[in-house]
Amino acid sequence: MLTHLPFDPCPRRAPTPDEPLTVNQRRLPPDVRVPLHSHAWAQLAFPLRGALRISAAGMAWLAPAFRAVWIPPHIEHEVIALGEVELRTVYVAAEAAPLPLDACSVIEVSDLMRTLVEAISRVEEGDEARRDLMIRLLLTEIGRAPPLSLGLPLPTDRRLQALCGALIDDPASPLSLAEWAARVGASERTLARLFASELKMSFGAWRQQLRLARALDLIGRGRPCGEVAAELGYASQAAFSAMFKRAFGVPPGRFMQERSSPLAGEPTNNQE
Repeated sequence: MLTHLPFDPCPRRAPTPDEPLTVNQRRLPPDVRVPLHSHAWAQLAFPLRGALRISAAGMAWLAPAFRAVWIPPHIEHEVIALGEVELRTVYVAAEAAPLPLDACSVIEVSDLMRTLVEAISRVEEGDEARRDLMIRLLLTEIGRAPPLSLGLPLPTDRRLQALCGALIDDPASPLSLAEWAARVGASERTLARLFASELKMSFGAWRQQLRLARALDLIGRGRPCGEVAAELGYASQAAFSAMFKRAFGVPPGRFMQERSSPLAGEPTNNQE
């Protein structure tokens, strides 16, 4: 079981019976890849800056700033930092887990949740009563957090793997399913059948889900909506905004404005 990495400046703290939740402050080098590993505890990973792509159990999740990926115990997962990432990892003992222990998910990080995480990370020794109260409230907030549909199912068929891998690298690709068929060595009908049987969605729905996840990453980095629309292959900013609003209920600018106010006094240390 991998518990710390070569670039970690100090060991991380695992949960214990007396402290069922711990907070670890981390800063990952740009574009680093953390190979497959697992923990005996559950983990909630969320970036304050940058974004993470996490692959586990046949799915991939993209977590931009202010979203978090829940990873149950003993599930092997690979982590890729998209750019330089500052994040918090919340470790939770299995017996205290506020979310299901059999599946990963992406949740919204509320202002209260984020404030509690920062406060717990700075609690002083000897103040266990206050720490325990904050841990109980944080576990409640995690359990009540709204889920976000940012997971992408990953295929096992080699032809579908080639297609989906290429799209992950270039979400703006305009190629149709018929054009992809010629590239990966399968008929259009076969690919459509594989999308339905393996990924439980159509080619178009899978590509849109990928573009939504990538859009959140780019907007979270401060990229203007017009640039994001162009980079993701949309004909206009209006078309991109309409797609985004259908998925999240609000336009992209308002979505990020409501979620991107920094905490006062946020620490900037390099602890992992």
